[in-house]
Amino acid sequence: NRPDWCISRQRSWGVPITIFSCKKCGEYLMDKSLVDYVAGIIDKKGADVWFTEDSKKLLPDGTKCPKCDSEEFRKEKDILDVWFDSGVSQAAVLRTRPDLRWPADLYLEGSDQHRGWFQSSLLASLGSGSDMPYRSVLTHGFVVDGEGKKMSKSAGNVIAPQEVIGKHGAEILRLWVSAEDYKEDVRISSEILTRLIEAYRKIRNTCRYLLGNLYDFDPDFHFSEEGLLEIDRWALARLQRLTAKVQKGYRDFEFYTIFHSIYNFCTVDMSATYLDILKDRLYTFRADSPERRSAQWTMYKILTTLTKLMAPILSFTAEEVWRYIPPKDPVEKKSSAADSAHRDEESVFLSKFPQVEEKFLNDSFEQKWQRFLQIRDEVNKALETARKNRLIGSSLEADVSLHLSEELYKLLSPYKDFLPTLFIVSGVSIKTDTRGPQGAFVSEEVDGLNVFVNKAEGNKCERCWNYSVDIGKDKGHPTICPRCIGALR
Repeated sequence: NRPDWCISRQRSWGVPITIFSCKKCGEYLMDKSLVDYVAGIIDKKGADVWFTEDSKKLLPDGTKCPKCDSEEFRKEKDILDVWFDSGVSQAAVLRTRPDLRWPADLYLEGSDQHRGWFQSSLLASLGSGSDMPYRSVLTHGFVVDGEGKKMSKSAGNVIAPQEVIGKHGAEILRLWVSAEDYKEDVRISSEILTRLIEAYRKIRNTCRYLLGNLYDFDPDFHFSEEGLLEIDRWALARLQRLTAKVQKGYRDFEFYTIFHSIYNFCTVDMSATYLDILKDRLYTFRADSPERRSAQWTMYKILTTLTKLMAPILSFTAEEVWRYIPPKDPVEKKSSAADSAHRDEESVFLSKFPQVEEKFLNDSFEQKWQRFLQIRDEVNKALETARKNRLIGSSLEADVSLHLSEELYKLLSPYKDFLPTLFIVSGVSIKTDTRGPQGAFVSEEVDGLNVFVNKAEGNKCERCWNYSVDIGKDKGHPTICPRCIGALR
């Protein structure tokens, strides 16, 4: 049933079929001891001896044809098919080297090997009475240019790996490999690399921001998880979802899902949401306040986990970040943060791979916060409209009133004091009048939500940039708001 694959080829080089035939009657020598004898010679002198030595030097003295007693023999000139040759490598290599084991964990090759190495290994192993020679196989497409054309020097569309490394660094090449779905042919071009460079910068800058806000954080700081703010719990829940996705991606060899998951986490969950909302707490609250320490404790967890998750792909970047993470024992801190080790692990590659912390997962809690963020997106649309109409510049110049359905009012009212932080505005009021004033933004995504944007009253606080009508009432601090005065005192 396999007309396209045979056991031998007519070549004058390769791995020989060690068999002799009688020159007189054509009878084959089928004695296993003779094959073992030749194998012993080849083991000492190499396979080329079959082509350089005469038959008599490859057989024991006195060997005779079992049919006609002739002592003249002809060597077989055909060689083993190259696929058969590679197909028995699992026995020749895995079964003989003590540092390896049989069967192999994985066979990795291009898609043309389904009827090549993968199948020849399977046939040779099963045919010799063994089981499958591998636990799994993984195939990949071929590298083509950005238009899907085969690369060739004559076409001038070849992009060599060393060229990418020399121009952009090994991290970009690693990122490209991980970002592509190798189940199809893999495309590479200058445009594709440019997009990945930008993606790399966003991942790297997320790590830099997290590191920059841990400069005064002591990992040995005793912090009770009960003291976490809800938005910190949301960020940690997103981190667990990321960890689960990345674990599955590595386990299933779906590396492109790892890249996209980490990239989306950095750009959407972190930069555009959590870290954006966090700035006020990090920069304006008292340095050792429970709220700021809650943020730093959360950021520390995120950074250490994120660094470990990306380490198999962005190896150099992960190791660089790891050296700057504050060490756990403050006594062991060195003069340069770059020289310090995190905890007692000198390298990120000596640390344990992160596991999902189920205690931070709660479906109903995450759904509630997904609702909050959906409302935030709608408020941002209203703020953008106000900005285009030149009513406001920065979002902190705005005072927002939300006109809500009873269901939304019930959802948001316990969080009334947090809403200005969530929306990054100077003030928020909530009302159960769904119609709202004329000119209000009517949400098409969230039923029962109208948003009206006013210019905030009062003056701008020099410290937190929020607007307040109480600025100037304290003669000792005439240019900052009461909240900042409390933080300074």
